[in-house]
Amino acid sequence: MNPADTPVSRSVRRRPARSAAGFNRTGAQSSPLALRSMQSYADEQAALPPAADCAAGKGIAAVRLAYVREAGEVGSVPMPGAITDAFAPRAAHRAAGAPELLVDKLGERLSWERSSVRLYQALMDKTAALAAGATLPLQVEELHQLREEALEHMHIAASALDSLGADSSALTPSAAISALVIHGVTQVLTDPRTTLHQCLEAILTVELADEASWELLMRLAEVAGQDELLFHFHRAFRHEHVHVLKLKRWREQLVLGTPEH
Repeated sequence: MNPADTPVSRSVRRRPARSAAGFNRTGAQSSPLALRSMQSYADEQAALPPAADCAAGKGIAAVRLAYVREAGEVGSVPMPGAITDAFAPRAAHRAAGAPELLVDKLGERLSWERSSVRLYQALMDKTAALAAGATLPLQVEELHQLREEALEHMHIAASALDSLGADSSALTPSAAISALVIHGVTQVLTDPRTTLHQCLEAILTVELADEASWELLMRLAEVAGQDELLFHFHRAFRHEHVHVLKLKRWREQLVLGTPEH
C-alpha cells in the first residue's frame, strides 16, 4: 500500500484549513437556562455588603503575601570555581552582580535553545504530515535550517559558560523558569489535533522571547566586559530576528488563506 493512501494520511487531507464551526458547548449561549442562573448568582454577589466582598479578597491576598515573604528564590546561580582572569576584574569594577546575571541568563538560553531544537523537530514532523494532502507556504527543509541554527545557539551558550569557568550542565534559576514557560508550547506542537497555523503561532512566541533574550545577553556581556562573546551573541540575535520574520510571514499566509493547510 502506498503510504499516501493510508487512513492516517487520508484523515490529514480531510482536515479543514481553518477551525471549522461545530458543536462547541463552552460558550454561555449554548445553555440559556444556566446562563440566567449564573447571572442571578453574580447579581446576588454584587449586592452583598462591601465588607463581606472585600474580606474574601483580602484573605487571599494576605495568604499570597505571606507566601511571597516567606518563600526563598527558585534555586541559585552556580558560580564558577575559578572565574577567568579577564572576566573578574572588569566585571567587579563595572557592575556588581553582572557575572551572576550573565551566568544565569546564559543558562536560561542554553535550556531554551535546547528546547527550541525539540520544538522545531516536532514542527517538522507536523509539517511533513500535513504536506501529504495540501500545499503549504513552508517546507520541512526551511524548518530544518531553523532547527540547526537553534542547535548552534545552544552550543554558543554552552561555550560561553565554559569560557567563564561556569558549569554548563547546571540548571540556573532562569533556566528552571524558562522550562515552565516553554512547557505549554511543547504541548501545542506535539498535540496531533493542532493545526499548522496554531503551531506557528505557538513557536512564534518562543522566537520573540528568544530574540529579546539574546539582545539582553549582548548588553550583559558589554557590562561584564566580555567583548569576545559579543560576536557570537550578535550572530544568534541576527538568526532569531530572521526566524521571527519567517514565522510571521508563514503565519500570515496561512491566516489570510494563501495557501491552505
